[in-house]
Amino acid sequence: MSVKFSNAVNAKKKQSLLKRCKKEETSGDDSLTEQQLLAKEYITPEDVIKLSSFTEGFLCSQEANCYDIEFTRFKIRDMETGNILFEISKPSPSEYDEDDLGIQEQEDVDPNAGRFVRYQFTSNFLKLKTVGATVEFTVGDKPSGDFMLQIAAIVQKIHFHKIKTLFIGEEMINNPFETRSDSYYFVDNKLIMHNKADYAYNGGLN
Repeated sequence: MSVKFSNAVNAKKKQSLLKRCKKEETSGDDSLTEQQLLAKEYITPEDVIKLSSFTEGFLCSQEANCYDIEFTRFKIRDMETGNILFEISKPSPSEYDEDDLGIQEQEDVDPNAGRFVRYQFTSNFLKLKTVGATVEFTVGDKPSGDFMLQIAAIVQKIHFHKIKTLFIGEEMINNPFETRSDSYYFVDNKLIMHNKADYAYNGGLN
């Protein structure tokens, strides 16, 4: 079964998001660590919301994806102009030739291959008002119940209690790949997939 998921993020919500992050950071009473989550029998959406930063490792193995959910296409676009800013898709089996398959079988395969994406944008990306994302994925034969996506984006070197004295856009441009995100995927409130990404917004700058 093939599924398409589309969403749009409005930049006007940025201020309220920062206020919420600041409030959660200063309270800190209910925060959880990566080690505490790894010790749990299973991880819920409420658990990952309590993380104060991105994780160093993955919170579940690839074997946790017992529903054979596989992402086949991802697209980011400017909602106002329709311009595609980033697009990637998984090659179909017919696009591989026999030599490529033979090389892949001989090479050591990273067990976490496909769980990390690096994005390189120009600084103009941060000026966009509304950005849309489209995700296409396939699901195996096993019924997958309620499927939920939770994305937690963290800027490593920016502390939200200093937001009044820092221009967050400049910090993100001047510190490429220190803006990171964790994407968590849940079925029936249990974590089954965890992917990571980092971002640079200095494309085209000397």
